[in-house]
Amino acid sequence: MSGLLLFAFLAASLLGAADRPLDRATPCARSPCRVAPIVEVATTAPSSVWKFSRTQGTKDGESFAAIMKTADTTQSDPDFAGLIVRCAPKGKIDVLVALIRPFPPRSHPKVTIAASGAGTLTIDASMAAAGAAVLLPDEVSAFAAGKWQATASLSIVVKESDSEIKGLVALNGLREAYHSLLANCGQ
Repeated sequence: MSGLLLFAFLAASLLGAADRPLDRATPCARSPCRVAPIVEVATTAPSSVWKFSRTQGTKDGESFAAIMKTADTTQSDPDFAGLIVRCAPKGKIDVLVALIRPFPPRSHPKVTIAASGAGTLTIDASMAAAGAAVLLPDEVSAFAAGKWQATASLSIVVKESDSEIKGLVALNGLREAYHSLLANCGQ
C-alpha cells in the first residue's frame, strides 16, 4: 500500500499539486480540494487497475488528468514505480516512467521499451518532477494511443551513466483507461 501512496504522490507532483500543502485539519472546508481522490478505472483484476488522478493547476480553473499503472513488483527493480500517461497542454498526451530513486534532473537517460509481441524501441528521454520521472518523447504517445492497447505488457529499462533501473508494467485495461483519460483532458 505504501508504494501506491508514493506513486500517487509522485503523480500529483508531476501534475503540479504536490508543492501546495492542503489544510490537514479541514482538507476541503476553506477551498476546493486540490487533489482529487484516486479512483479505479478498470477493476476486473488487480493487475488491470489503472488509477485516474486529477489535480488542480496553478492557474484558476486549470486542472490536469492522468492515468497511472504500478509496476509488477515481482518482475521489477525496487526503484521502478510504474507508468503514467497524462494530459499535456495543447492537446498533447505525455508518457512518463515513474521512478522511486531519482536521476539527476538534467540527465537524458536512454530508455529501452520492449512490448510483448510488438518489438523493441530505444529512445533518448528527459527528466521531469525533479528527476523522479522520465518524460518520454512525443512519438511514444502514439504507442499509448494505439499499439500498446493491444499489448499484454511493457518491459522498460532506464539507463543513466552507470545506473540501470528495470521494470515490467502490465497493460491490460489500457484501452478503457486511455479513453477515460481523453474524455477528461481539458476539463
